[in-house]
Amino acid sequence: MLVPHESATIGGVLLEAAAAFGARPLLVAPPNAARGYDPEGRTITYAQAAQAVQGLMDRYREAGYGAGHRVALLLENRLEHMLHKLAMNALGICCVPVNPDYRPRELAYLIDHAHVDLAVVLQSRQADWQAGAREAAWQPPAVVFEQFDAALPPAPAPATHWTPGAGTPASILYTSGTTGRPKGCVLSHRYELAAGAYYATRGGLVDFRPEGERIYNPLPLFHVNASILSFYAALLTGSCQIQTDRFQPTRWWQEVRDTRATIVHYLGVIVQMLCAQPPSPGDTRHCVRFGMGAGVEPQLHAAFEERFGFPLLELWGMTENVRILVDCHPPRQVGTRAFGRSTPGIEVRVADDAGADVPDGTPGEMLIRHSAEAPRKDFFSGYLDDEAATEAAWRGGWFHTGDVVVRDATGMLHFVERRKNIIRRSGENIAAADVEAWLVTHPDVDMAAVMAVPDEVREEEVLACIVLKPHAAQTLQKPGAEAALLRSLFDHCSQGLAYFKAPGWIWFTGQIPTTGTQKIQKHGIFGAGVDPRTVAGMHDLRAWKKRRQAQG
Repeated sequence: MLVPHESATIGGVLLEAAAAFGARPLLVAPPNAARGYDPEGRTITYAQAAQAVQGLMDRYREAGYGAGHRVALLLENRLEHMLHKLAMNALGICCVPVNPDYRPRELAYLIDHAHVDLAVVLQSRQADWQAGAREAAWQPPAVVFEQFDAALPPAPAPATHWTPGAGTPASILYTSGTTGRPKGCVLSHRYELAAGAYYATRGGLVDFRPEGERIYNPLPLFHVNASILSFYAALLTGSCQIQTDRFQPTRWWQEVRDTRATIVHYLGVIVQMLCAQPPSPGDTRHCVRFGMGAGVEPQLHAAFEERFGFPLLELWGMTENVRILVDCHPPRQVGTRAFGRSTPGIEVRVADDAGADVPDGTPGEMLIRHSAEAPRKDFFSGYLDDEAATEAAWRGGWFHTGDVVVRDATGMLHFVERRKNIIRRSGENIAAADVEAWLVTHPDVDMAAVMAVPDEVREEEVLACIVLKPHAAQTLQKPGAEAALLRSLFDHCSQGLAYFKAPGWIWFTGQIPTTGTQKIQKHGIFGAGVDPRTVAGMHDLRAWKKRRQAQG
């Protein structure tokens, strides 16, 4: 295993890896005849990756892109996403991955907030990008990915150097905030390499063998899990990342078998969908040694392991710090939402609202730091252009995760719930405030309160409680008016929000409880112990939520 020095950079480590592991595979796309690219699959070795990255570096540098620039990538889960990222990082360029499900207003926000200098966009996503760019104040040049070699626009302001350091921004990843628009998490070269090294050295059942592992990761490359956590663990250990285009339960096992995967990454929704597939003699015909993920339902944990023959290792991590905690040392606590203990490099406290430690067995917010001497070491560099939010998250010298946990007498940490106003749907973090802010722009909506409700497949779903304006409330009893209004509200959300953010449930109410300062009291809407999905007048719109297909 390569052990990156604290001053190491991504470009330098790639060259070391290519020299050490040259003929080994680094990136693999599994075969998929229905896919528009690489239908027969594709393998890129370490040596081939280094050569391709050098060619991309030459193109970026010739066009004037280098240290200080930011480049957006809208390449979905193509292997080229990682090649472009490596090339950019080697020159000191910061990569800004784009969620392909963003709607124009969300894209415009990213363009303006990140102030990107260039966008590299799939031809099939060009119309989506252009729609977002039309709503943005900042107008960066864009190049179609398929035409990259022939037509790279020159940098608006040419770079003056191409030498990054360990603290140079490597990525800006957007994560849902609790008060509205997403925050841009700035991640340095050091952060990304440290995350991979930490994963690969957890020990116990997380055992990266000298010959290398084959990590099947179906998660999107605009998230920290696939593009940083698993990828850099692979790069440092001579392993390879198997990057499928998207999780499909009917394809999962075939791709795992075809690619001889030895590690798989999962979310709770993936486990549920795999368990729902009919039992097959092939359930244990694979090479998987362990799964790494989070969110498995406690009642499915042991049953999955028994049926499919490998352990699911529950972990905890977040974009601000993805040096993971993981329950990987026997005896494990299967089915208890356990995810590890405080460990050197990630010190943990469990605190109450006042910041005081709570006794073991008592729920509290998880606060973390690297150490007393260097609390922020190997964490994110900060929220882009938001020092106030960064310092608020670090108040008292500890990072406030917003996650409520319980520590047991053995020191094991168990996840309870998210303290933040966040909905977790199929691995996507959705800020309730973002959905609320868009809902109230509908001409019929006076007030909206958005919250999470349980979902048997996707962990949580979005519920919108809506107070209508008087004119809309008066017409609601007319024949067909309610169905038309529901469609109008859903279409409005689909126009301004990524599909997964749209409400899966809508409930009309005459009032929403508030405090004396007009803050919404969500806990008072339905009362304790009530499943909102069972309340009279609740509308189930989940069947309407569909991912849009790329154009072209």
